[in-house]
Amino acid sequence: MERMEGIDPAGLAGRLAEVKEEIARAAARAGRQADDVRLVAVSKTHPAEAVRVLAAAGQRDFGESYVQEALGKQSALFDISGIRWHFLGGLQSNKAKFVAGAFHLVHSVDSPNLAQALHKRATARGAVQDVLVQVNLGGEVQKRGACADDAQCLAEAVLALPGLRLRGLMLMPPWDEDAEAVRPWFRGLRELRDSLSIRLGVSLPELSMGMTNDFVQAVEEGATLVRVGTRIFGRRPG
Repeated sequence: MERMEGIDPAGLAGRLAEVKEEIARAAARAGRQADDVRLVAVSKTHPAEAVRVLAAAGQRDFGESYVQEALGKQSALFDISGIRWHFLGGLQSNKAKFVAGAFHLVHSVDSPNLAQALHKRATARGAVQDVLVQVNLGGEVQKRGACADDAQCLAEAVLALPGLRLRGLMLMPPWDEDAEAVRPWFRGLRELRDSLSIRLGVSLPELSMGMTNDFVQAVEEGATLVRVGTRIFGRRPG
């Protein structure tokens, strides 16, 4: 592959393939199929051309956290069919108007107010926005998300809005250099999802959990979406 300025296409494609292989092996250990897990390549702060390289290598799901940056990449890559954009970052209600209907999945619904704002905008666009409820199982004050006790109320608020379709839960667990130490948080999210699905009488198929340091453990504990950035793209610019 020809090397572009600041971008190593062969390196990007090679790292993507390595991550996909690790996902497949982790899924097999858990008695799952590799296709049960979708890799979201976290492209935030990386250039659109890097996304283009990975799209050419077969990657279709990309994650962004900053609204204007994400919309800029969508515009720059409009010619590539089949890209599924995921919004991963914290979102203020006043930015919901830019997000609803513009992303395949919003992972970070953390309050009824945000849910209402996304619903209002999606409805105005004639769209139904797929979303996940973000859960803060660790109770970390610096992180967004509903605590376990409030997750059902937030899920019910989302389910009551016809402009939104609740697909499951998302977790950003407490950081630990030892990925095995994070495993209980992933197991806890899966158990919470299973419990909510029964109590609410709805299917919640998606579990967004696991990042560069711990996506293997997340897959083994039931993740259907893993969010991997640094392992594929390298360290963020700047």
